[in-house]
Amino acid sequence: MDSRQLRYFVAVARERNFTRAAEKLHIAQPPLSRAIQQLEDEFGMALLDRASRPLALTDAGRLLFEQAVQVLDRMDEMKAMVARLRDAELTRLGIGFVASTLYGYLPEVIRRYRAARPEVELTLLEMTTIEQVAALKEGRIDVSFGRITFNDAAIERTVLRNEKLCVALPLTHRLSSRTGLLKLEELAGDALVVYPKAPRPSYADQVLALFRERDLKPKHVHEVRELQTALGLVAADTGVCIVPASVERLRRDNVVYRRLDEPGAVSPIIMSTRKGDRSPEIGLILRIVKEMYKKEGITFGA
Repeated sequence: MDSRQLRYFVAVARERNFTRAAEKLHIAQPPLSRAIQQLEDEFGMALLDRASRPLALTDAGRLLFEQAVQVLDRMDEMKAMVARLRDAELTRLGIGFVASTLYGYLPEVIRRYRAARPEVELTLLEMTTIEQVAALKEGRIDVSFGRITFNDAAIERTVLRNEKLCVALPLTHRLSSRTGLLKLEELAGDALVVYPKAPRPSYADQVLALFRERDLKPKHVHEVRELQTALGLVAADTGVCIVPASVERLRRDNVVYRRLDEPGAVSPIIMSTRKGDRSPEIGLILRIVKEMYKKEGITFGA
């Protein structure tokens, strides 16, 4: 006798019909009938009164049914308990990121991490740097990649590198055919598109600070929620947009990218974790980043 036979018997006892029980079990009727017959042979007595319509249980059948239901319920409970234990032991890792980091090395970092730790359940969440801070404290994520420096005693920050900035120009812009580096003062007469609109402070404030530090004022500032929207407005000849250099990989019709000749025109890529978190998963991610930077000739932290 095994659990399969018990489940077959319980299904027949509840349905009082072999055909309906077979349909419910998603099996053909002959193997179901054989399984019940094997049970009866093992017990040496009939469990079903096949002469009645619908089928009826014999005294032995009623006793077996009551016990079988309890046994099967207990087996289901044990499976659920083991599953909960398995889930509790399963390593999970939540990663928060700002959208612009996807155009740099982050996708390859994640790919290599997955290859090294396929058993880890990985969750990826797009969020602003400020949202990442709250998510880290609440335990919704374990590591994040952002661009804003901030001070919080509960968060540990590691600057991975400072990425150079460039300007996204409409194809029809007067400087779009320039092959050399551009100065911010050459863009002062243009409307400027910045992102994200909220929450602040954000990458938008970094860009606006570049202009203020040089006593420059854009003709007009359009604030939008995300990078894709900003580039859409650039393509529509609404203004120019200062973006991290890695965004150049995002090719878009009617948009060209030109590098800037401006000291300090960089945006940091910052990895943040909870203070004191020495998780081996976080250590692995950091090692992967360092290995990639070394291979690409990028100085870690600079």
